[in-house]
Amino acid sequence: MSTSPAIGIELGTSYSRVGVFHHGKVEIIVNGEGYRSTPSHVAFPDGLCLIGDAAKNQVAINPANTVFNAKRLLGRHFNNKAVQDDIKHWPFKVINSKEKPRMEVEYRGKTKHFVAEEISAMILLKMKQTAKAYLGKEVTDAVISVPSHFNNRQRQATLEAGKIAGLNVLRLINEPTAAALAYGMDKKVDEQRNVLVFAMGGGSINASLLPMENGNFVVKSTVGDSHFGGEDFDSQLVDHFVEKFEQDNKGIKSTLSKKAICRLRSACEKARRMLSSTDYAKVCIGSLFKGIDFSMTLTQARFEHLCSDLFSRMLDPAK
Repeated sequence: MSTSPAIGIELGTSYSRVGVFHHGKVEIIVNGEGYRSTPSHVAFPDGLCLIGDAAKNQVAINPANTVFNAKRLLGRHFNNKAVQDDIKHWPFKVINSKEKPRMEVEYRGKTKHFVAEEISAMILLKMKQTAKAYLGKEVTDAVISVPSHFNNRQRQATLEAGKIAGLNVLRLINEPTAAALAYGMDKKVDEQRNVLVFAMGGGSINASLLPMENGNFVVKSTVGDSHFGGEDFDSQLVDHFVEKFEQDNKGIKSTLSKKAICRLRSACEKARRMLSSTDYAKVCIGSLFKGIDFSMTLTQARFEHLCSDLFSRMLDPAK
């Protein structure tokens, strides 16, 4: 039986986190770069395998060998419409291997193909190592959160990823339930109250209704979409800015390179985050195409207009 505490892992589409109940409280562990969130990216530059922040830094310079959003492929068939829609926005190649999507990269001079479980296992291993560095001892037992609408195939794929990473997955917990646990941990309310948990990540969205009393709760209902999240807002911004760039440079039929698209996507993500606390954000990219710079100011109002359909879709689960 393990003497180390069990860790909790959020295996996210865009970012992952690891926490532990330690010294009488839950602590979200800081990674080696000093952040509590680790990008769910894996890169393969020059015979190396980088995971997390170091991997995300490779996106713009080595897009074909930097994979991300692997969670969106867990338990899915290659011909699934959602998978095909995602592939259009990814700079890395995804091939069909007996109806199973595999990500293709060049690694140590050879072409390698990884399934989503293997890439996810690398991210889980990074979380495991982060916890080990903090606790000063090996960790094996883990609870992993998943979207409430993950089907059985997706849940089994997540368990397989944990197994590959050398984890003993005690259980999978639905993300809204995990959020409710965190909310109710220090709340002692005598009277019953209904709590609506709304959780939106990079690749999924969930809403759950939980009656709570004295720290106890039961999930009464839950709705959501396991293939819709913040990444979709970034993709919509990228599509808009590519169209705007072509309009502003008439006579030029731009075919942006994978590197250019990745630089634009990173700028869109940064702008979207900034709009959470400011009224506007600048999207500036030098030499986006054949020496032509791109610069545009994105206001909150403009962002809301461009993504109005996504905002409406976002509210559907809560309604």
